[in-house]
Amino acid sequence: MPPRPRIFIYLVLVFSFSSVFYLLCFRHGMKAPYVFGLMWCPAVAAILTCLLTKRPWHEFGWRLGKSKYLLAGWAFPLLYIWPAYLLVWATGVGGFPEAQQVEKIRGILHMPSAPTWAPLMLYYLIGSVAAVLFSCIWVVGEEIGWRGFLVPELIKVTSFTRTALISGVIWTAWHSPLIIWSHYNSGAPVWYSLACFATLTIAASFVFVWLTIKSGSFWPAVLLHASNNAMIEGYFSPLTVERARTKYFAGEFGCGMLPFIVFSAWLVWKSFTEVNGRCGARNARLAN
Repeated sequence: MPPRPRIFIYLVLVFSFSSVFYLLCFRHGMKAPYVFGLMWCPAVAAILTCLLTKRPWHEFGWRLGKSKYLLAGWAFPLLYIWPAYLLVWATGVGGFPEAQQVEKIRGILHMPSAPTWAPLMLYYLIGSVAAVLFSCIWVVGEEIGWRGFLVPELIKVTSFTRTALISGVIWTAWHSPLIIWSHYNSGAPVWYSLACFATLTIAASFVFVWLTIKSGSFWPAVLLHASNNAMIEGYFSPLTVERARTKYFAGEFGCGMLPFIVFSAWLVWKSFTEVNGRCGARNARLAN
């Protein structure tokens, strides 16, 4: 079966399966079992699509790939999370550190009398490994679908740029019901949260697609996704003191990270298109 009808079947399945968990989240709140089930809908839809259309599901990119791409996936979120939150804290848009969270970290690490920086640094180092690996269990369901199935199918029929844009728009649309009708937002106006999240997600998709194509694997994308979630939700946001304008700048629904992630997306897009342009020109000369 050609890629386009296969993509259509996949999207029908993923949104159909997801609708069950959307309704559960709307009615009962974003409880862990419902969120976990929702995050695995893309994987289930991808595997079922392969069974229905006779596409080998083992071609998703199950191998880990080169370590440099895995490391890049893990480290990339630090390029936009750290500068964004440092600006939030330095400008006073949000305070740092949040006292109750500091005490909680002290208790977890059994460091009641250590200088504040010591448990915070240790907690960050542990979280950047342990929390990211735990988060992989949740996000791998999405990445099997989005980057394991959808991106390779899109790249068969369109360019790198369009693949990143289309997959980013679909990814945004998949999250949108929760942003609009549930509590998956920062408390800022819904239109603002959705606009910031859409910009972040679509820009990030350029990096996700680049990593997937270069590595031939979806695992670097898993690490990128897991690192983003674990660091923002488990470290930076809890340690930020909420003030009047914090929700407009911090987190995935604020604008603080957008300049850094959009710039990163531009660098990835520029490098990818330049390399492929040179390869295309070289191949044309060889053909002549």
